[in-house]
Amino acid sequence: MTDTYQQALALIEKANDILITTHTRPDGDACGCVAALMQAFRARGKAVRPLFVSPVPSWYAFLFDEKVPVLREDVQVDELATGPFGRCDLIVIVDTNSYSQLPHLADHLKRIDTPILVIDHHVTSDGLGAVEIVDATAAAAGLVVYDFFKAVSVAITAKIAEALFVAIATDTGWFQFSNTTSRVYRCAAELIDLGVSPTELYDKLYHTFSPARFRLLVTMLDRLELHLDGRYAVQHLVQEDFARTGAAYEDTENFINECHRIASVVVSALLVELKDGRVRCSLRSRGPVDVSKIAAQFGGGGHKMAAGTFLPGPIDHARQLIFDEVAQCLP
Repeated sequence: MTDTYQQALALIEKANDILITTHTRPDGDACGCVAALMQAFRARGKAVRPLFVSPVPSWYAFLFDEKVPVLREDVQVDELATGPFGRCDLIVIVDTNSYSQLPHLADHLKRIDTPILVIDHHVTSDGLGAVEIVDATAAAAGLVVYDFFKAVSVAITAKIAEALFVAIATDTGWFQFSNTTSRVYRCAAELIDLGVSPTELYDKLYHTFSPARFRLLVTMLDRLELHLDGRYAVQHLVQEDFARTGAAYEDTENFINECHRIASVVVSALLVELKDGRVRCSLRSRGPVDVSKIAAQFGGGGHKMAAGTFLPGPIDHARQLIFDEVAQCLP
């Protein structure tokens, strides 16, 4: 067992009341890790308080036995220092190590002296944790959690295995992305041996579009533009698209991957107008371009092949900002 694992285990064993959270716009990796950690900590007799900073997409709800509260919807920021959340003696942050990914929670974290344990696989880091289990070579935070569980002899039940499989499968594009290594397949095989049914999970995750979400997808595809000899694809959605289709912001998850069905596309961007006027930009690459460096130019981050950031609006301005950066990478 590594020193970091021992330090993390010591924090967990000492704690009685644990808050678990993750980044804004929680994806399958984030949701799967939170669900797995919740179950593992409760099995050790801990009081566990999960908290999301933005809503959980409906297709991940099956991972949780109860509705997980959302900050500023179910729990107000000033309640974090009082009541049940004020009793927490350990905070676990998974799948991010950046204040920018924890809106409205970041200021609270800076004010308190409660120990923080970070479990992550991103290079981008603000050093939030007193103890940090970070493996930037891991395809998903779910792999980091899995390795930690094995190292400290956490019993991986069928339910925990399912949550970890969702984390790993979704962050590898259901084993399609270039981050799908033999390590990923070995872990997936072990989780299947523990009771996971990949076919059932795939149906729950990818065959449950609402009509509203499908209409939003059609709208986005209708706006697809190809530039730089077809190597750069850009798509966008504005607030009126959500109002017209009835879709929600979280419904855009994985939409950006659709344009990579086009053989010529090397880099893609999806720009989504937010209610506050900013533009959320998601970036993907399947070639030599490191999109995390593009995102970093605007205060964002991520991985070489997948990254994101926020840009000033309007959409046309944001589109030009990203185009200029991509054009330098794809001359």
